[in-house]
Amino acid sequence: MTNGSENQSVAAPVALEAGEKRFTLVSVLDQMPLMALVVLCLGTALLSDRFLSPVNLSNILLQASVMAIVAMGMTYVIISGGFDLSVGSIVALSGCVSAWVMLETNVPLGIAAGIAAGAAVGYVNGIIVSHLKVNTFIATLGTMVIVRGVVLLITDGRPIVGEDGLPEIFLELGSGRFLGIHYLIWVPVILFIIFNWLLHFTAYGRRLFATGGNTEAAFLAGIQVKRVVTSAYVWCGVLGGVAGVMLASRLQSGQPTAGEFYELTSIAAVVLGGAALHGGVGKLYKSMIGVFIMMVLANGLNLLNVHSYWQRVAVGLVIIAAAAADQIKSRRT
Repeated sequence: MTNGSENQSVAAPVALEAGEKRFTLVSVLDQMPLMALVVLCLGTALLSDRFLSPVNLSNILLQASVMAIVAMGMTYVIISGGFDLSVGSIVALSGCVSAWVMLETNVPLGIAAGIAAGAAVGYVNGIIVSHLKVNTFIATLGTMVIVRGVVLLITDGRPIVGEDGLPEIFLELGSGRFLGIHYLIWVPVILFIIFNWLLHFTAYGRRLFATGGNTEAAFLAGIQVKRVVTSAYVWCGVLGGVAGVMLASRLQSGQPTAGEFYELTSIAAVVLGGAALHGGVGKLYKSMIGVFIMMVLANGLNLLNVHSYWQRVAVGLVIIAAAAADQIKSRRT
């Protein structure tokens, strides 16, 4: 009895110490996105005195505004256990549809049509993945190519601007300000509040995490897995549609080539923010940190006059690093 008690008394501190080390490691990994952003900002500020200028910081926020909305939708899909390679094409489709419809009718209908186009593509993606059981990579790769082809067909590869340009009230969205802040910055702030609440404080959000974490267990628990997965793709399409409309307003035209590499950048941003590619893990505010990492990196390379080809190499390296970090974190936790 004495030896057993002594063994237990020795084992308890050892287990406690191991648990504390594991907790510390997980805590450090959990804060890595924020630390990486801070280090990146400090490094860029030291290398370029233009980085902290008000004009440049405003430019970063504007560039991040569209990508932030795309990343919100991608976060939902990745948490559900998939990802969406078609979101860049959705951005282009929504912008062009919005511009064309508002030229033929009015601005509200144009905006609604653009967002509806994105939702429709998202719904198709969801049905293919959840009901037809097609691999998410193949399904969304296919819709990415199809949607981009459709956009080029309906626009003949040319921007949609109209004879007299797009309506002034629509262009005001891309250039106007409220309380001194661009409308394009207000939109993602408002959407973040809504979708963060939906993801982290509702029963729907809990079902989404459960589905991505363990699909079979979620099904046995009574969750309608197919509906949840489809809804994640629909939200991604809706937010991609909003991003496309915003980008069209900023560019003052519907651009058939808009949104290129948005899918890769948004996936990298979400994974950099700590979301797990296998699903079930992710936080919306950390995805926003990931977006700013990508935007600050691109901005810094521009300020340092790095050639655009090398910028693509850098983005590719970041994507690989994000995937590697995801694997390391999965093994450690």
